[in-house]
Amino acid sequence: MLSLTVPLTPRTRSVSARIGRLMILTTLLMAAAPALAAPPGDLLAIRARHLMTGSGETLEHVVLLVENGKIITIGEDLPIERGIPVLELADDQWVVPGLVNCYTRYGMSASGYSDLRPNMKAVDELSPRTRASVSGMLRYGVTTAGLYPAGRGIPGQAAVVSTVSGPISQMVMRDVAYLKAIVGNTSTGKRYLRDGFKEADSWLGKEAKNREKYDKEKEKADKEKDKDKKKEMLAKLGDYKPLAPSEKGQAFLDMRDHKISLLASIGKSADYLHFLDALGDEDVKWDLRLPLSSECDIYHVKDKIAESGARIIVEPMITLQRATLRQRNLPAELHRAGAKLVLVPRRDSAMGDWFRDVGVMVGAGLDRDAALRAMTLEPADLLGVADQVGSLEVGKEANLIVLSGDPFEAATEIVAVMARGKIAHGEDEL
Repeated sequence: MLSLTVPLTPRTRSVSARIGRLMILTTLLMAAAPALAAPPGDLLAIRARHLMTGSGETLEHVVLLVENGKIITIGEDLPIERGIPVLELADDQWVVPGLVNCYTRYGMSASGYSDLRPNMKAVDELSPRTRASVSGMLRYGVTTAGLYPAGRGIPGQAAVVSTVSGPISQMVMRDVAYLKAIVGNTSTGKRYLRDGFKEADSWLGKEAKNREKYDKEKEKADKEKDKDKKKEMLAKLGDYKPLAPSEKGQAFLDMRDHKISLLASIGKSADYLHFLDALGDEDVKWDLRLPLSSECDIYHVKDKIAESGARIIVEPMITLQRATLRQRNLPAELHRAGAKLVLVPRRDSAMGDWFRDVGVMVGAGLDRDAALRAMTLEPADLLGVADQVGSLEVGKEANLIVLSGDPFEAATEIVAVMARGKIAHGEDEL
């Protein structure tokens, strides 16, 4: 009998013990009724010829073991215990992580505002109808999504969801991931950002005065010599209660506390400089969203963006240099400059072309490992869920895609999608 050769950690000892118990049960059942074989619970082994982890590795002849929706073992040329169900993939099929679309409104329909509304939350738009619509992304290989609120200006806060339809409590991975802001070279866009921080400062000023007033009254009570009167004064004063921040100011306070990040949408290099000017000396985490177009000249500041450490979200598109016919692969240029690249579909209605569009970028010079990472692990990190999804690693959710061939070949198609350890799309194709 073959044994699973994995390191003997407490986790793998537990798995080995479980497999051992299952093997005994299977043997007894087979002895009683040779035509039947007891399935070993929720364990499943997937054997694939080609697998890209999403974190930069391409493995060959891989075994991936799934239990309770999580990856518990992954490695090359691993034997599998008899009795564990095995999903044998064809030699020409590839396995990659489930995609993470961090900037989408797929399945959402509510309209937004065009002013300062940082208190609005995309998670509040989820309903039985929208939850079912969001799950439509599964057929495109998207297992995790960042749903942003509609509108311009500063329309609100994005939510992170699993695209597996179910109760909101199970779908929502994070209520808030980032605050969306449209910041260009107009005075309005910059003003909204500054006004938000002013709202936070206003609360801080009022809170400081409120605290000062309480401390003075507390000091006065502590100095009272009459014990009964002192006790009465302290009881009346009670514990300190801070003022509640305004709804608009709370989001900016949370950004200062690094509880959420800022995602600033810009259009060209000048907008980037205006954004930095509006941000001033604020110590907040921020990333950039850059819709690509023929007018985009972000290559002028790509080195500065790389130095900032921010991620930049772009579509997989070949663009023309402004006022010329020279083609530019801006995603590849940003990656080579050292920027943290995140790729999203050209639009929600083109999600089915996402792999093919990225394949064009790869063919035009974008590193293939960087391309897959930009569709999986990097956006998961931007959303704050990279410890759970975004790559095929032990301990993470078993979100993966089975492809008919190399991920970036034009003829490749999605065969099946697994989300949280269950085949969510294409079961009949396996």
